[in-house]
Amino acid sequence: MSYTSSESVTEGHPDKVCDQISDAILDAYLTRDPMARVAAEVLASGNTLHIAGEITSTAHVDVSAVARGVLRRIGYTDPALGFDAEGCFILTDLHEQSPDIAMGVSRDAELGAGDQGIFYGFACDETPVLMPAAIHYAHRLTEALARVRHTGRLPWLRPDGKAQVTFENGPDGRPAVLRSLVLSAQHAPEIEREEMLRGLIEEVIAPVMGHWLRAETRVLINPTGRFVLGGPAADTGLTGRKLMVDTYGGIGRHGGGAFSGKDSTKVDRTAAYMCRYIAKNVVAAGIAQSCEVSLAFAIGQFHPEMVGITLPRGCEVTPDRLEKAVREVFPLSVAGMIDTLHLRRPIFERTAAYGHFGRGTEGFPWEQTDRTVALQKACN
Repeated sequence: MSYTSSESVTEGHPDKVCDQISDAILDAYLTRDPMARVAAEVLASGNTLHIAGEITSTAHVDVSAVARGVLRRIGYTDPALGFDAEGCFILTDLHEQSPDIAMGVSRDAELGAGDQGIFYGFACDETPVLMPAAIHYAHRLTEALARVRHTGRLPWLRPDGKAQVTFENGPDGRPAVLRSLVLSAQHAPEIEREEMLRGLIEEVIAPVMGHWLRAETRVLINPTGRFVLGGPAADTGLTGRKLMVDTYGGIGRHGGGAFSGKDSTKVDRTAAYMCRYIAKNVVAAGIAQSCEVSLAFAIGQFHPEMVGITLPRGCEVTPDRLEKAVREVFPLSVAGMIDTLHLRRPIFERTAAYGHFGRGTEGFPWEQTDRTVALQKACN
């Protein structure tokens, strides 16, 4: 018997606050200067934000104003939360990208990778969006927490929150039974626990989990019994600290590089997006039931040092044959990936909560399945 567990966090979680601010700063620069080099890091602690990093751009951006706008959108507007958009202190330390790195990225009218590393993408047929079921449903639960808070359906909710979903897998390795569900939601101090439980079950858990819920499903809501103090007032947040939440919930490998706050010359982000694009097309084409793609880059180099394909389930094509097809169908140079996925646009703040993958309605280019026919032909 095997199990699969994944977690997600809301947009008001301290780490996600930092991710969203980092990506909002990136978007603000890209709006004014599509060629901007940005690596923005944020730390949130107490009622203070620290914004640091390297930015090379012709544009000027008021990063403090950008940060406060993100906090207002999330819902940190009440000083009683201990952290709020208008009253928080913001410290900035931004300087230009190291010239030693810059000379490797831009040379010979081509783009080199901004760093070395191995980057991964994954897809499987457990859900219609070709994501693992555990992380898919964990994201839908945290999205629902935010939605019922913003719409006023549960006005006593506060921005911070988490969800965790555990499936028992069947003999074929696919999720068969929802074994447990954990939902932690920050709330106003005056709400009675019975009202809180009823509201979260009726407005969040039941609509999202639907037929997966059974009498034997273990449901834990605010397991400590109380979640009043939350957000950066209770827990320090940092950009890039929710790597599994951002990707596949611990299913499939991760190269270790974070995404948020990084422009597209940083292959931490761009190569991981391309790997997802490739893997999703492989599964959508019916070549395999699941697929992991990896790319390795060296700093300053135009093309990957390695293209790896892992097909754990339902593969009808050898990895070597598929690798050749992938190289034929997908542009894998740094410039080719950026152009194919349209990564000079200010689209990144939307990626920074509820996962970078499996969100087909957001219009992210790496979620398209437009190269399935080309892949099938290349594999024949």
